Amino acid sequence: MARILGADAVGMSTVPETILARHAGLKVLGISFISNMAAGIEKTPLDGDDVIRVAKESGARFTALVSEIIKKIGEKQ
Repeated sequence: MARILGADAVGMSTVPETILARHAGLKVLGISFISNMAAGIEKTPLDGDDVIRVAKESGARFTALVSEIIKKIGEKQ
């Protein structure tokens, strides 16, 4: 359904967390790490070990990206 509506990715908790944060008066920057395809997209069954493997392989690059974003936000303040 999401693909038919034009979505490229779907987050499991991004929207509810954002709504709650905005309700609390917080500013929000959404950054998602996509670790696997959704059920039914690939022919192979979903495997939690794959998610953990991809996260470990990408962790350092993702951390560097988020650190750089935070640094840039701090420079603009």
